[in-house]
Amino acid sequence: MVEFRIDRRSGVATYLQIVQQVKQALRLGLLAPGDKLPTAREVVAATAINPNTVLKAYRELDREGLVEGRPGLGTFVRRSLARPGASAGSPLRAELAAWAEHARAAGLDREDAAALVSAVLEETFGETPGGAFEGRAAQPVKGTG
Repeated sequence: MVEFRIDRRSGVATYLQIVQQVKQALRLGLLAPGDKLPTAREVVAATAINPNTVLKAYRELDREGLVEGRPGLGTFVRRSLARPGASAGSPLRAELAAWAEHARAAGLDREDAAALVSAVLEETFGETPGGAFEGRAAQPVKGTG
């Protein structure tokens, strides 16, 4: 099950935070095709946001072909965004975790590290749509496969 974390101070619309967190979970393999997303009622109970906000996020994910609503059953993942290099046991992830620990030891806080990673990603891959690193506002996501 996904556990959404909403940052009301991020400047990112709440529905987009949900979309980003689902995409992050899909990329990391925390959600897989067939997995059920929490109902709007469950998300509202956990986050105290408007149910229409949750439904808007789920509609956006459906429009992108990532999830599908099944009347009377819920919303289910249709496809994964996971790639082998991003999985929990991948060497790339281990290297990034070591880098993050090194950055923390060097005195960088989360925002400093995120800004540095964002700048390097923009230099390497080009600027993302909207001019910001997409994952910046997304918080950790828990999920089951």
